[in-house]
Amino acid sequence: MDNISINLTKWDLTENALAPLSQLQKTKINNLEEAILQLDLASNNSNSGSSLKISKNLDNNIEDGSNKIEAYRQLLGHYGVLEARYDAAKCSRYFNYLEQLKKRTDECHHLCMHIEKTLEDFSALSKQYAIVSVKTMTLHNATEQLISEQEKLNSTYNNIVNYVKYFKEAHFIMDKLEMANLSVRSDVFMQLTNTIETNIDFIETNIGFKESKIYLIKYRHCQSKVISMMQQWIHDLLDQATDSILNPSEFTSNNIKEGDMNKVLGCADTALALFYGRFQRILPKIKPIIDLIEKRSINNREYENLLGECQQYYLMKRGLVLDTSVRKGLLSIKDSYKGDHCSLVRQACALLLHASIDEYRLFYQFFSVKSTGLGNYLEGLCNALYDTLRPSIIHINHLETLAEICCILRIEMLEEHVQNNSECLEGFGNVCLQLLHDAQERLVFRAHLYLQSDVVGYNPSPGDLAYPDKLKMMEDIAETLREETRQRKYSNAAATMNHDYTDSTSVEQARNSNHINATFEPMYKKSNINNSPADLHGMWYPTVRRTLVCLSRLYRCVDRPVFQSLSREAITFCVQSIESAKDKITARATELDGQLFQIKHLLILREQIAPFQVDFTVKEYSLDFSQVKTAAFGLLEKRSRLFTLSNNALLEFFLEGAPRMKEHLIDSRKHVDVKLKLSCQQFIQHITQLLVEPITNFLDKVKSPKLMAAVNDNNQTNNEQQNDPQKIAAIVNESLRFIKFRLPSIQQSMQLYLANRETEFILFRPIRNNVVGIYTQLYQFLQSTFDTEQLQLIACPLPEQISIMLSSTSLAHARNSSENRESNDASDNSVDKTQQSS
Repeated sequence: MDNISINLTKWDLTENALAPLSQLQKTKINNLEEAILQLDLASNNSNSGSSLKISKNLDNNIEDGSNKIEAYRQLLGHYGVLEARYDAAKCSRYFNYLEQLKKRTDECHHLCMHIEKTLEDFSALSKQYAIVSVKTMTLHNATEQLISEQEKLNSTYNNIVNYVKYFKEAHFIMDKLEMANLSVRSDVFMQLTNTIETNIDFIETNIGFKESKIYLIKYRHCQSKVISMMQQWIHDLLDQATDSILNPSEFTSNNIKEGDMNKVLGCADTALALFYGRFQRILPKIKPIIDLIEKRSINNREYENLLGECQQYYLMKRGLVLDTSVRKGLLSIKDSYKGDHCSLVRQACALLLHASIDEYRLFYQFFSVKSTGLGNYLEGLCNALYDTLRPSIIHINHLETLAEICCILRIEMLEEHVQNNSECLEGFGNVCLQLLHDAQERLVFRAHLYLQSDVVGYNPSPGDLAYPDKLKMMEDIAETLREETRQRKYSNAAATMNHDYTDSTSVEQARNSNHINATFEPMYKKSNINNSPADLHGMWYPTVRRTLVCLSRLYRCVDRPVFQSLSREAITFCVQSIESAKDKITARATELDGQLFQIKHLLILREQIAPFQVDFTVKEYSLDFSQVKTAAFGLLEKRSRLFTLSNNALLEFFLEGAPRMKEHLIDSRKHVDVKLKLSCQQFIQHITQLLVEPITNFLDKVKSPKLMAAVNDNNQTNNEQQNDPQKIAAIVNESLRFIKFRLPSIQQSMQLYLANRETEFILFRPIRNNVVGIYTQLYQFLQSTFDTEQLQLIACPLPEQISIMLSSTSLAHARNSSENRESNDASDNSVDKTQQSS
């Protein structure tokens, strides 16, 4: 009760009020106060009337009691009456408010009594609610527990029913599989296989169930029966397709004669098309079962084994079908191209190429899972190609045929077909690679024999060594042909001018004749006729031509290491044959012709081997026994330590005297360059000797130390010859005559053989330098030995004059040659212009 009274006093505090009023409530309270005040005024008026009544009552009481105040007590009483009257008149409002407060206090006290009673009722109700709530929750929990147990029981029941289903279906499946009319392609069979796999997976997962192992054995038996039925059905279809091809008795019953069928099977293309058509006919039947097997083979070992066995059986049947036909086709091609080895290889490879591609495609029409047996099967099928072609290849002796076969196998088959379709042509590529290796081995063997017989053992005929006669003859023939060409052009131009005044038909005929003449011009017109005949391929020395042709054939056909080894051997043999021919030409003609012949063919050889993109450097190994001798002498010196334990002389001999392996790098190109350089140096020395031989002999005598130590009686004679200006003048004149008459023929020979102004200039420049150097030595010797009058008598030219004379002679020869060519070209151009203008 105290708390309620305290809370009632705090309901409208200014701070922390228990029930703060809103602004609207405060406004309404103020309005209510104003209304109350107005009511209070009205009540005051009524109260004033009542006070007047009270005062009248008091006055009446006074008047009624006594009119006089005789005692103190009466005075006090009268005073009290007056005071009450005054208080009633003055504080009537407050008294009324007090009365109202008392009434409100009584009402609040009554209200608090009701609240306390209500709280007591609420407390009792709360206790009763707690009791009911506890009982309700207990009932709810019990209900939920019962429902959960019911659900568990239902789940257990359902699981038991489901589990029992896997066990109950075993006998049903076994009875279904024993049906005689059950087909592998039927929906019932598919459902049975699915059920068997599902039940096996379930039992393997729940192997702890009672009798699960027994039922697993039953389902395994059913699975084996299903697999055997699939296997037998697939085998039957493949056997039917194979028998329909190998035993075409059913075709004869369909109005096809057996002889006609043999003709059909005799044609390779028709037979292959027939073979593929028969197997593709069973594809819609067998493909769904194979797809099922492949799908289950991912996680099932039994189906994986079944798939592998089906693939092997399919490949075996295809081998029975194709092997005989392919071999017959290869034999037919071999008979058709009996003498043409290249066409035989190309056609036989094309047959097996297409057969491999078709077999690969047909296999993956049946199966989608890769098989290692397919590659072995295709390679075994292509072995017929190897068995057919290898006996022919290993007996071919012609290098060009072997090279062409190597190109066919390497470029056409391996690079163009196998590399672009390596997966399906792997077996074909392996067989082609074996054939290529055999052809390369045969090619290398024949090339080695060819180099030994036709290069090293070549015996040149007189025509092969007829230098420079054959070159001059070819020059004369070329000049004759040029002259005939010019004459023909002149005659055509004259004929065209004569027909200028004829009718249009004649003009058209003339144009047609000119076109025909231009069309049928001889081949030499298109060749480089202005060059030397030495540049013509047919004018090369036979061993050089054969070596280069052999290398060009081998370059595209054999592996790089093999080509490097053969090229080194071929170039070495070719250089030896050139040197041998040079010696024979020197003995037959002149040393100048032999040297130019050697230089020209070494230049040809170096130029022709340059395009080969290989390293001509070959490593060779040899044993070095140079330290064996030193170690042996050391062993003899250390004989006292032969059997000692420390510093054993015998052990040192074995360690220090063992032969060592040495590595040598042999470069064929460098070998050719060295030979060419040596030949050019010999040529330069020889030409120098031809031009200034008297002077060099004279200088050798002058500078020879033997001459200084000669016998005294000969000294006088030699000194007189050396100091004779006339003798020296004769030597100088003879040397100048050699330069004047020999140099043009030498340059003509250089032009005839080399046919290259740059090469001629490179060779002639050291010759000129040598000649000028020798004349410089002579001039210095004469200046130091003779006086002015004797020098004038000798008349030795200055080195600068010799250089000018050599240059002028060379220029004169070149100018004459160019003038001849320019005159021929000018005459040809004038004829052409005349024809064009006409």
